[in-house]
Amino acid sequence: MIGPYRKTHPLVKVLNNSLYDLPAPVNLSVWWNFGSMLGLCLVVQIVSGLVLSFHYTAHVDMAFDAVIHIVRDVKKGWMIRSIHANGASMFFLCIYAHIGRGIYYGSYKYSEVWNVGVVLYLLVMATAFLGYVLPWGQMSYWGATVITSLLTAIPYVGEMLTHWVWGGYSVSNATLIRFYSLHFILPFAIAAFSVVHLLFLHETGSNNPLGVISDNMLIRFHPFYTSKDLVGFLGLFFVLMLLVFYYPELLGNVNNWIPADPMKTPLHIEPEWYFLFAYTILRSIPSKSGGAFALVASVMMLFILPLLHTGKFRGLSYYPVSQAIFWVFINVWLGLTWLGTCLPEYPFEQIGRGLTVLYFVGLVAIPLSQGVWDKLIE
Repeated sequence: MIGPYRKTHPLVKVLNNSLYDLPAPVNLSVWWNFGSMLGLCLVVQIVSGLVLSFHYTAHVDMAFDAVIHIVRDVKKGWMIRSIHANGASMFFLCIYAHIGRGIYYGSYKYSEVWNVGVVLYLLVMATAFLGYVLPWGQMSYWGATVITSLLTAIPYVGEMLTHWVWGGYSVSNATLIRFYSLHFILPFAIAAFSVVHLLFLHETGSNNPLGVISDNMLIRFHPFYTSKDLVGFLGLFFVLMLLVFYYPELLGNVNNWIPADPMKTPLHIEPEWYFLFAYTILRSIPSKSGGAFALVASVMMLFILPLLHTGKFRGLSYYPVSQAIFWVFINVWLGLTWLGTCLPEYPFEQIGRGLTVLYFVGLVAIPLSQGVWDKLIE
């Protein structure tokens, strides 16, 4: 059964009146905690980012020194900066767990909820990229140069569009100011789309590990799942504070503590860990336009998953072949992430090309294999 809840049921009519009392399946596992944890991450990022903006100066001559000033001179500035930087990593950790759960349990069959979620993912990626440029270190400058240069791969208008984004003929002060403005405003767009995401979720209700929904499986969201979410919040804060106080630079790049120098290219340009899989896909294609297309496709293909699902059931527990493909896909993603930290040389380039092919094949094969399995056992 993959349809939405029957909205004529009396319990559903009563409970759908508020977000507080959303009717939820009784058997939701810990994997459903990551949605609420993402909401908490968004609040943490907005608040910490607002405090950092009080002391930041968006100018190429002062941006790097402003970050140093925050860390050294502002009271608890080192902590706020570390919370914001590591909070971004926690944000993406929760996002990838949330997306992985959606793929494994077939939550993408609620296409409106899923598609808005993919839009949210794209907005978060854009916001994180813009924020990574703001410290104006070596990785910030050259990362911005590499990624924005990909716009030149667009036929006819690519070069003009690149110069418009730069505000000149290279990454410069105008670029930094524009990125700062967009980085500040996009989180509010993310908050707005999050509300839309929740509204569509109210229309369909949550999926569950069985993939089968009936009215007698519904319980009130509060207090059963609010208490469970609080436990998830505590776990999130524990990991975040562990990073902030003990390993603040574990997930960062030491080269970004070097001021940006347009005349000195780093030996190895690499983004933050949460973009490494896409970066590996980008550089695995010899052609610039082909690499840019593969980079965009690696995320945009999430939109087509609801169209590829032809199985009778949602989750993969009924489909052993799909389960195997899913876990191979997860390992491929981890492999691409690791390869992003390696220099683009033999044998890493060849391995990256092979894993890139497996990434796209796996993403398509997971939903398609369910329909094939149903036909084989009929």
